[in-house]
Amino acid sequence: MANLKQQRAKFSLSNQATYINCAYMSPLLKAVERQGIVGIQRKRNPMRVSPKDFFTDSEKLRKEFGKLISAEASRIVIIPSVSYGLANVANNIRVKASDNIVVAAEQFPSNYYPWQRLQADTKVQLRIVSPPDTKINRGKIWNERLLEAIDTNTKLVALGHVHWADGTRFNLKAIRARTREVGARLVIDGTQSVGALPFSVKEIQPDALICGGYKWLMGPYSIGLAYYAESFDNGKPVEENWINRLHSENFAGLVNYQPEYQPGALRYEVGEHSNFILVPMLLEALKQINQWKPLAIQQYCKSITQKPLALLREAGFWIEDESSRAYHLFGIRLPEEMNMITVKKQVAKNKISVSYRGDVIRVSPHVYNSEKEILKLVNVLINTKRALHKRS
Repeated sequence: MANLKQQRAKFSLSNQATYINCAYMSPLLKAVERQGIVGIQRKRNPMRVSPKDFFTDSEKLRKEFGKLISAEASRIVIIPSVSYGLANVANNIRVKASDNIVVAAEQFPSNYYPWQRLQADTKVQLRIVSPPDTKINRGKIWNERLLEAIDTNTKLVALGHVHWADGTRFNLKAIRARTREVGARLVIDGTQSVGALPFSVKEIQPDALICGGYKWLMGPYSIGLAYYAESFDNGKPVEENWINRLHSENFAGLVNYQPEYQPGALRYEVGEHSNFILVPMLLEALKQINQWKPLAIQQYCKSITQKPLALLREAGFWIEDESSRAYHLFGIRLPEEMNMITVKKQVAKNKISVSYRGDVIRVSPHVYNSEKEILKLVNVLINTKRALHKRS
Protein backbone atom coordinates (compact mmCIF):
# COMPACT_ATOMS: atom_id res chain seq x y z
CA MET A 1 0.00 0.00 0.00
CA ALA A 2 1.43 3.37 -1.07
CA ASN A 3 1.90 5.97 1.64
CA LEU A 4 -0.91 8.50 1.78
CA LYS A 5 0.16 12.11 1.35
CA GLN A 6 -1.50 15.15 2.87
CA GLN A 7 -4.91 15.78 1.27
CA ARG A 8 -5.61 19.35 2.36
CA ALA A 9 -6.32 20.53 -1.21
CA LYS A 10 -9.49 18.41 -1.23
CA PHE A 11 -10.94 20.53 1.60
CA SER A 12 -11.84 24.20 2.06
CA LEU A 13 -10.16 24.64 5.45
CA SER A 14 -8.88 28.08 6.44
CA ASN A 15 -5.13 28.59 6.57
CA GLN A 16 -5.64 31.04 9.43
CA ALA A 17 -6.50 28.31 11.96
CA THR A 18 -5.43 24.79 12.90
CA TYR A 19 -8.21 22.22 12.90
CA ILE A 20 -7.25 18.94 14.58
CA ASN A 21 -10.75 18.14 15.76
CA CYS A 22 -12.33 15.62 13.37
CA ALA A 23 -13.78 13.73 16.33
CA TYR A 24 -15.97 16.80 16.90
CA MET A 25 -17.06 17.13 13.28
CA SER A 26 -15.27 16.49 10.00
CA PRO A 27 -14.91 19.26 7.44
CA LEU A 28 -16.65 18.56 4.15
CA LEU A 29 -14.65 17.47 1.17
CA LYS A 30 -15.12 19.86 -1.74
CA ALA A 31 -16.57 16.97 -3.75
CA VAL A 32 -19.09 16.22 -0.97
CA GLU A 33 -20.11 19.86 -0.80
CA ARG A 34 -20.74 19.85 -4.56
CA GLN A 35 -23.03 16.85 -4.23
CA GLY A 36 -25.06 18.71 -1.61
CA ILE A 37 -25.47 21.71 -3.90
CA VAL A 38 -26.54 19.48 -6.77
CA GLY A 39 -29.09 17.84 -4.48
CA ILE A 40 -30.55 21.20 -3.46
CA GLN A 41 -30.74 22.34 -7.06
CA ARG A 42 -32.43 19.09 -8.05
CA LYS A 43 -35.26 19.77 -5.58
CA ARG A 44 -36.08 22.97 -7.47
CA ASN A 45 -37.94 20.84 -9.99
CA PRO A 46 -39.52 17.70 -8.51
CA MET A 47 -40.26 16.41 -12.01
CA ARG A 48 -36.58 15.48 -12.10
CA VAL A 49 -37.10 13.02 -9.24
CA SER A 50 -38.54 9.71 -10.43
CA PRO A 51 -39.87 6.83 -8.28
CA LYS A 52 -36.72 4.79 -8.94
CA ASP A 53 -34.64 7.65 -7.50
CA PHE A 54 -36.09 6.83 -4.08
CA PHE A 55 -34.04 3.62 -4.18
CA THR A 56 -31.03 4.07 -6.47
CA ASP A 57 -28.62 6.21 -4.43
CA SER A 58 -29.58 4.66 -1.10
CA GLU A 59 -28.67 1.23 -2.49
CA LYS A 60 -25.36 2.60 -3.78
CA LEU A 61 -24.71 4.03 -0.31
CA ARG A 62 -25.34 0.68 1.37
CA LYS A 63 -22.97 -1.06 -1.04
CA GLU A 64 -20.24 1.55 -0.54
CA PHE A 65 -20.49 1.24 3.24
CA GLY A 66 -20.50 -2.54 2.81
CA LYS A 67 -17.11 -2.26 1.09
CA LEU A 68 -15.77 -0.27 4.02
CA ILE A 69 -16.83 -2.73 6.73
CA SER A 70 -16.89 -6.01 4.71
CA ALA A 71 -20.65 -6.55 4.95
CA GLU A 72 -23.57 -7.28 2.63
CA ALA A 73 -25.64 -4.29 1.53
CA SER A 74 -28.89 -5.94 2.68
CA ARG A 75 -27.60 -5.85 6.26
CA ILE A 76 -26.94 -2.10 6.17
CA VAL A 77 -29.52 0.62 6.82
CA ILE A 78 -29.62 4.40 6.68
CA ILE A 79 -30.34 6.10 9.98
CA PRO A 80 -30.60 9.75 11.11
CA SER A 81 -28.49 9.34 14.26
CA VAL A 82 -26.71 6.90 16.54
CA SER A 83 -29.53 7.15 19.08
CA TYR A 84 -32.00 5.99 16.40
CA GLY A 85 -29.81 3.03 15.47
CA LEU A 86 -29.39 2.00 19.10
CA ALA A 87 -33.12 2.44 19.77
CA ASN A 88 -33.72 -0.37 17.27
CA VAL A 89 -31.36 -2.53 19.32
CA ALA A 90 -32.94 -1.62 22.66
CA ASN A 91 -36.39 -2.28 21.19
CA ASN A 92 -35.39 -5.89 20.50
CA ILE A 93 -33.46 -6.88 23.62
CA ARG A 94 -35.32 -8.98 26.15
CA VAL A 95 -33.84 -8.70 29.64
CA LYS A 96 -34.89 -9.19 33.26
CA ALA A 97 -33.66 -8.08 36.67
CA SER A 98 -31.17 -10.94 37.02
CA ASP A 99 -29.50 -10.09 33.70
CA ASN A 100 -26.83 -7.48 33.07
CA ILE A 101 -25.61 -5.12 30.34
CA VAL A 102 -21.91 -4.22 30.19
CA VAL A 103 -20.69 -0.79 29.05
CA ALA A 104 -17.44 1.15 29.33
CA ALA A 105 -17.34 4.08 31.71
CA GLU A 106 -17.93 7.57 30.33
CA GLN A 107 -18.75 6.40 26.82
CA PHE A 108 -20.79 8.70 24.62
CA PRO A 109 -24.29 9.38 26.08
CA SER A 110 -26.11 7.98 23.02
CA ASN A 111 -24.59 4.60 23.89
CA TYR A 112 -25.59 4.88 27.54
CA TYR A 113 -29.09 6.35 27.73
CA PRO A 114 -30.80 3.46 25.86
CA TRP A 115 -29.44 1.00 28.41
CA GLN A 116 -30.27 3.31 31.30
CA ARG A 117 -33.86 3.39 30.04
CA LEU A 118 -33.86 -0.40 29.74
CA GLN A 119 -32.61 -0.58 33.32
CA ALA A 120 -35.39 1.71 34.51
CA ASP A 121 -38.04 -0.34 32.67
CA THR A 122 -36.82 -3.87 33.43
CA LYS A 123 -34.46 -3.54 36.47
CA VAL A 124 -31.68 -5.16 34.42
CA GLN A 125 -28.26 -4.53 35.97
CA LEU A 126 -26.06 -1.97 34.23
CA ARG A 127 -22.38 -2.78 34.70
CA ILE A 128 -20.24 0.28 34.04
CA VAL A 129 -16.59 -0.74 33.72
CA SER A 130 -14.12 1.99 34.68
CA PRO A 131 -10.48 2.28 33.60
CA PRO A 132 -7.80 1.73 36.25
CA ASP A 133 -6.48 4.70 38.19
CA THR A 134 -3.01 4.24 36.75
CA LYS A 135 -0.94 5.41 33.81
CA ILE A 136 0.86 2.10 33.40
CA ASN A 137 -0.88 -0.43 31.13
CA ARG A 138 -4.10 1.55 31.50
CA GLY A 139 -5.68 0.37 28.22
CA LYS A 140 -4.62 -3.25 28.74
CA ILE A 141 -6.09 -3.37 32.25
CA TRP A 142 -9.31 -1.67 31.12
CA ASN A 143 -9.81 -4.35 28.49
CA GLU A 144 -9.17 -7.05 31.07
CA ARG A 145 -11.79 -5.50 33.36
CA LEU A 146 -14.34 -5.51 30.54
CA LEU A 147 -13.74 -9.20 29.88
CA GLU A 148 -14.05 -9.97 33.60
CA ALA A 149 -17.38 -8.08 33.80
CA ILE A 150 -18.99 -10.37 31.20
CA ASP A 151 -20.61 -13.44 32.75
CA THR A 152 -23.37 -15.94 32.07
CA ASN A 153 -26.01 -13.34 32.98
CA THR A 154 -24.71 -10.79 30.46
CA LYS A 155 -27.19 -10.21 27.64
CA LEU A 156 -25.52 -7.28 25.92
CA VAL A 157 -22.13 -5.59 25.69
CA ALA A 158 -22.30 -2.09 24.20
CA LEU A 159 -19.20 -0.01 23.57
CA GLY A 160 -17.10 1.69 20.91
CA HIS A 161 -14.06 0.42 19.05
CA VAL A 162 -12.18 3.33 20.62
CA HIS A 163 -13.23 5.42 23.58
CA TRP A 164 -14.65 8.68 22.29
CA ALA A 165 -12.82 10.85 24.85
CA ASP A 166 -9.24 9.60 24.64
CA GLY A 167 -8.97 7.01 21.85
CA THR A 168 -8.35 3.98 24.10
CA ARG A 169 -8.83 0.98 21.82
CA PHE A 170 -11.00 -1.90 22.96
CA ASN A 171 -10.08 -5.46 22.06
CA LEU A 172 -13.23 -6.31 20.13
CA LYS A 173 -12.01 -9.73 18.99
CA ALA A 174 -11.47 -10.90 22.56
CA ILE A 175 -14.72 -9.29 23.74
CA ARG A 176 -16.65 -10.91 20.86
CA ALA A 177 -15.18 -14.30 21.77
CA ARG A 178 -16.26 -13.85 25.39
CA THR A 179 -19.79 -12.72 24.46
CA ARG A 180 -20.17 -15.82 22.30
CA GLU A 181 -19.18 -18.02 25.25
CA VAL A 182 -22.02 -16.60 27.37
CA GLY A 183 -24.59 -15.99 24.60
CA ALA A 184 -24.54 -12.19 24.83
CA ARG A 185 -24.95 -9.73 21.98
CA LEU A 186 -22.20 -7.30 21.01
CA VAL A 187 -23.23 -3.83 19.83
CA ILE A 188 -20.57 -1.39 18.62
CA ASP A 189 -20.84 2.38 18.33
CA GLY A 190 -18.40 2.95 15.47
CA THR A 191 -18.94 6.70 15.19
CA GLN A 192 -15.43 7.58 16.42
CA SER A 193 -13.59 4.88 14.50
CA VAL A 194 -15.22 3.52 11.35
CA GLY A 195 -13.82 5.35 8.35
CA ALA A 196 -10.46 6.06 9.98
CA LEU A 197 -9.69 2.76 11.73
CA PRO A 198 -10.01 -0.60 9.92
CA PHE A 199 -13.14 -2.50 10.92
CA SER A 200 -14.39 -5.77 9.45
CA VAL A 201 -17.80 -7.26 10.18
CA LYS A 202 -16.46 -10.60 8.95
CA GLU A 203 -13.67 -10.46 11.51
CA ILE A 204 -15.52 -9.07 14.55
CA GLN A 205 -19.04 -10.38 13.76
CA PRO A 206 -20.96 -7.89 15.91
CA ASP A 207 -24.71 -8.11 16.29
CA ALA A 208 -24.96 -4.43 15.40
CA LEU A 209 -22.64 -1.62 14.33
CA ILE A 210 -23.99 1.93 14.54
CA CYS A 211 -22.21 4.92 12.97
CA GLY A 212 -22.97 8.61 12.85
CA GLY A 213 -22.01 9.99 9.43
CA TYR A 214 -20.64 13.43 10.23
CA LYS A 215 -17.33 12.52 11.84
CA TRP A 216 -14.96 9.90 10.38
CA LEU A 217 -17.34 8.98 7.54
CA MET A 218 -16.80 12.58 6.39
CA GLY A 219 -20.46 13.16 5.59
CA PRO A 220 -23.12 15.73 6.52
CA TYR A 221 -24.99 15.99 9.81
CA SER A 222 -28.26 14.07 10.45
CA ILE A 223 -27.41 10.92 8.51
CA GLY A 224 -25.63 7.75 9.54
CA LEU A 225 -25.38 4.04 8.79
CA ALA A 226 -26.00 0.88 10.77
CA TYR A 227 -25.32 -2.81 10.32
CA TYR A 228 -27.66 -5.38 11.86
CA ALA A 229 -26.78 -9.08 11.88
CA GLU A 230 -29.16 -11.98 11.34
CA SER A 231 -29.89 -12.01 15.08
CA PHE A 232 -32.13 -8.96 14.46
CA ASP A 233 -33.88 -10.27 11.33
CA ASN A 234 -37.26 -10.85 12.93
CA GLY A 235 -37.24 -7.82 15.20
CA LYS A 236 -39.59 -4.91 15.61
CA PRO A 237 -38.37 -1.57 14.21
CA VAL A 238 -38.95 1.64 16.14
CA GLU A 239 -41.13 3.00 13.32
CA GLU A 240 -43.36 1.65 10.57
CA ASN A 241 -42.85 3.36 7.22
CA TRP A 242 -43.95 2.58 3.69
CA ILE A 243 -40.55 2.34 2.01
CA ASN A 244 -39.32 -0.47 4.27
CA ARG A 245 -42.15 -2.76 3.18
CA LEU A 246 -41.89 -5.41 0.49
CA HIS A 247 -42.59 -4.17 -3.08
CA SER A 248 -42.51 -0.51 -2.02
CA GLU A 249 -40.82 0.19 -5.38
CA ASN A 250 -44.29 -0.12 -6.95
CA PHE A 251 -45.81 3.28 -6.14
CA ALA A 252 -49.11 2.39 -7.79
CA GLY A 253 -49.49 -0.58 -5.44
CA LEU A 254 -48.76 1.19 -2.16
CA VAL A 255 -52.45 1.11 -1.20
CA ASN A 256 -52.21 -2.69 -1.17
CA TYR A 257 -50.82 -2.77 2.35
CA GLN A 258 -47.96 -5.21 2.71
CA PRO A 259 -47.36 -7.07 6.01
CA GLU A 260 -43.84 -8.17 4.98
CA TYR A 261 -40.71 -6.04 5.23
CA GLN A 262 -37.92 -5.62 2.72
CA PRO A 263 -35.30 -8.42 3.07
CA GLY A 264 -32.37 -8.49 5.45
CA ALA A 265 -32.13 -5.66 7.95
CA LEU A 266 -33.97 -3.05 5.87
CA ARG A 267 -36.95 -2.98 8.23
CA TYR A 268 -34.80 -0.82 10.53
CA GLU A 269 -34.21 2.06 8.09
CA VAL A 270 -35.56 5.47 8.94
CA GLY A 271 -38.49 6.87 7.00
CA GLU A 272 -37.55 9.26 4.17
CA HIS A 273 -34.11 7.65 4.04
CA SER A 274 -33.96 8.41 0.31
CA ASN A 275 -32.91 11.97 1.27
CA PHE A 276 -31.89 13.45 -2.09
CA ILE A 277 -29.37 15.84 -0.54
CA LEU A 278 -27.71 13.94 2.31
CA VAL A 279 -27.49 10.50 0.69
CA PRO A 280 -25.42 11.62 -2.34
CA MET A 281 -23.16 13.61 -0.01
CA LEU A 282 -22.41 10.65 2.26
CA LEU A 283 -22.02 8.39 -0.76
CA GLU A 284 -19.36 10.70 -2.22
CA ALA A 285 -17.56 10.81 1.13
CA LEU A 286 -17.49 7.02 1.42
CA LYS A 287 -16.12 6.66 -2.10
CA GLN A 288 -13.18 8.84 -1.10
CA ILE A 289 -12.61 6.95 2.17
CA ASN A 290 -12.64 3.63 0.33
CA GLN A 291 -10.09 5.05 -2.10
CA TRP A 292 -7.83 6.26 0.73
CA LYS A 293 -8.48 3.20 2.93
CA PRO A 294 -8.67 3.38 6.76
CA LEU A 295 -5.33 1.60 7.24
CA ALA A 296 -3.59 4.28 5.18
CA ILE A 297 -5.38 6.98 7.18
CA GLN A 298 -4.08 5.39 10.40
CA GLN A 299 -0.56 5.25 9.01
CA TYR A 300 -0.73 8.88 7.92
CA CYS A 301 -1.98 10.02 11.34
CA LYS A 302 0.81 8.02 12.96
CA SER A 303 3.42 9.66 10.73
CA ILE A 304 2.41 13.20 11.68
CA THR A 305 1.97 12.58 15.42
CA GLN A 306 4.86 10.34 16.50
CA LYS A 307 7.51 13.07 16.88
CA PRO A 308 5.13 15.63 18.48
CA LEU A 309 3.82 13.11 21.02
CA ALA A 310 7.36 12.01 21.93
CA LEU A 311 8.14 15.66 22.75
CA LEU A 312 5.02 15.89 24.93
CA ARG A 313 5.94 12.75 26.86
CA GLU A 314 9.44 14.11 27.49
CA ALA A 315 7.82 17.27 28.88
CA GLY A 316 5.71 15.30 31.37
CA PHE A 317 2.39 15.04 29.51
CA TRP A 318 0.63 11.66 29.36
CA ILE A 319 -0.70 9.89 26.27
CA GLU A 320 -1.91 6.29 26.16
CA ASP A 321 0.63 3.74 24.87
CA GLU A 322 0.48 3.17 21.11
CA SER A 323 -0.43 -0.47 21.67
CA SER A 324 -3.66 0.56 23.43
CA ARG A 325 -4.95 3.47 21.33
CA ALA A 326 -5.73 4.63 17.84
CA TYR A 327 -3.65 7.12 15.86
CA HIS A 328 -6.55 9.24 14.60
CA LEU A 329 -7.88 10.07 18.08
CA PHE A 330 -5.93 10.35 21.30
CA GLY A 331 -6.08 12.12 24.63
CA ILE A 332 -3.44 14.32 26.24
CA ARG A 333 -3.46 14.52 30.03
CA LEU A 334 -1.73 17.44 31.71
CA PRO A 335 0.98 17.30 34.37
CA GLU A 336 -0.56 17.79 37.82
CA GLU A 337 0.72 21.34 38.23
CA MET A 338 -1.01 22.59 35.05
CA ASN A 339 -4.48 24.14 34.94
CA MET A 340 -6.86 23.18 32.12
CA ILE A 341 -8.52 26.62 32.07
CA THR A 342 -5.16 28.29 31.38
CA VAL A 343 -4.38 25.71 28.69
CA LYS A 344 -7.72 26.27 26.96
CA LYS A 345 -7.07 30.01 26.78
CA GLN A 346 -3.64 29.54 25.24
CA VAL A 347 -4.87 26.97 22.72
CA ALA A 348 -7.73 29.23 21.66
CA LYS A 349 -5.38 32.26 21.49
CA ASN A 350 -3.28 30.36 18.96
CA LYS A 351 -6.37 29.50 16.89
CA ILE A 352 -6.12 25.75 17.41
CA SER A 353 -9.29 23.67 17.45
CA VAL A 354 -9.30 20.58 19.69
CA SER A 355 -11.88 19.18 22.12
CA TYR A 356 -11.92 18.88 25.90
CA ARG A 357 -13.53 15.81 27.40
CA GLY A 358 -13.26 15.45 31.16
CA ASP A 359 -9.59 15.87 32.11
CA VAL A 360 -8.42 15.13 28.57
CA ILE A 361 -7.41 17.29 25.63
CA ARG A 362 -8.83 15.27 22.75
CA VAL A 363 -6.81 15.56 19.56
CA SER A 364 -8.13 14.04 16.34
CA PRO A 365 -6.09 14.63 13.16
CA HIS A 366 -6.92 13.54 9.64
CA VAL A 367 -5.34 13.57 6.20
CA TYR A 368 -5.76 17.34 5.85
CA ASN A 369 -3.41 17.91 8.81
CA SER A 370 0.39 18.07 8.90
CA GLU A 371 3.09 17.34 11.46
CA LYS A 372 3.69 21.10 11.64
CA GLU A 373 0.14 21.63 12.89
CA ILE A 374 0.51 18.99 15.60
CA LEU A 375 3.81 20.55 16.63
CA LYS A 376 2.06 23.92 16.92
CA LEU A 377 -0.25 22.46 19.57
CA VAL A 378 2.68 20.74 21.30
CA ASN A 379 4.65 23.98 21.48
CA VAL A 380 1.67 25.81 23.00
CA LEU A 381 1.32 23.14 25.69
CA ILE A 382 5.03 22.98 26.50
CA ASN A 383 5.41 26.76 26.52
CA THR A 384 2.40 27.10 28.81
CA LYS A 385 4.05 24.68 31.23
CA ARG A 386 7.36 26.59 31.08
CA ALA A 387 5.58 29.88 31.76
CA LEU A 388 3.95 28.33 34.81
CA HIS A 389 7.33 27.24 36.17
CA LYS A 390 8.82 30.70 35.61
CA ARG A 391 6.01 32.32 37.59
CA SER A 392 6.52 29.89 40.45
